[in-house]
Amino acid sequence: MSKSDGKIESLLEKTIFASRWLQAPLYVGLIAAQAIYVYQFFVELWHLLHITIHGVPQGGPDLSTSVMLMVLGLIDVVMIANLLIMVIIGGYETFVSRLNLDNHDDQPEWLNHVNAGVLKVKLATALISISSIHLLKTFITVLNGQVNNDGVKWQIVIHCVFVFSAIALAWTDKLMMAGVHAVKHGDDGAAKH
Repeated sequence: MSKSDGKIESLLEKTIFASRWLQAPLYVGLIAAQAIYVYQFFVELWHLLHITIHGVPQGGPDLSTSVMLMVLGLIDVVMIANLLIMVIIGGYETFVSRLNLDNHDDQPEWLNHVNAGVLKVKLATALISISSIHLLKTFITVLNGQVNNDGVKWQIVIHCVFVFSAIALAWTDKLMMAGVHAVKHGDDGAAKH
């Protein structure tokens, strides 16, 4: 291998490594989406205050059901916002660059041990929580006769897919970690002999 080939290879490797910064604008875009969810939260909160003060329009569900559905909607917005934060912070830390937050009082505890596997399991768990909220809202509307059974069946199927996917991801991650752990102990054992 010639000297110029080594320089070209080195430049290519540095370019490939630097390409991770192409993801940074995506995380900035997710921050903009987070701001939209903050706005959405306050719009829904305003609607909740409005129906609490002025009552439910004619033909709608009773006040307690309406309040419950709207509170579940607020929880849904918060959980999606939490999902966004996990993706923004965890994804940036895992795939782009380390966040220099050493000794910061507000550093999330989970950030100390985040990796791609942990991030996938956390995201799957968050999706299950969001799906649970949607399913609960659907059950409440079914009790009021506002949704047909086919819609409910599909939501249950989708929710079960999320649950099984999260279990599969967690199990796969556990197997991978056990393999890494076994390799490390195997190397330590070989080094001692």
